[in-house]
Amino acid sequence: MTMFLLKTEPGDYSFDDLVRDGATEWDGVANPAAQKAMRSMKKGDEALIYHTGNERRIAGLAKVVRGAYPDPDHPGTTSKGDPKRVLVDVAPVRPAKKTVTLADIKADERFSGFALVRQPRLSVMEVPADLARSLKAMAGL
Repeated sequence: MTMFLLKTEPGDYSFDDLVRDGATEWDGVANPAAQKAMRSMKKGDEALIYHTGNERRIAGLAKVVRGAYPDPDHPGTTSKGDPKRVLVDVAPVRPAKKTVTLADIKADERFSGFALVRQPRLSVMEVPADLARSLKAMAGL
């Protein structure tokens, strides 16, 4: 099972919204690197839901309930024959018990090479297994 981090502006769609809805399709991702990460998402993978904006924190844990599938609003394929854009469906697992902010993550040298620190505008990223374990422990997940 692979862990991902999905960023969202809490005013647009928060972890609480995901809990209320029970599941959602994760859409609106256009960045090629973020789309590459989404293409690799499989049913059963986990995702840390990260609130951007003023919060900049891990809000909760979700699971992928449907792996990558073509985004019907953005038809077409890449030069490799992959769908131009994909979606995944996620469902909530549980909220974070402890607050883990971006500042906390940046202050911990274990995360110095992590995409959240190195590529702050990237909205979807894989979380290496060792960092996933650390983040889950820090957030009480």
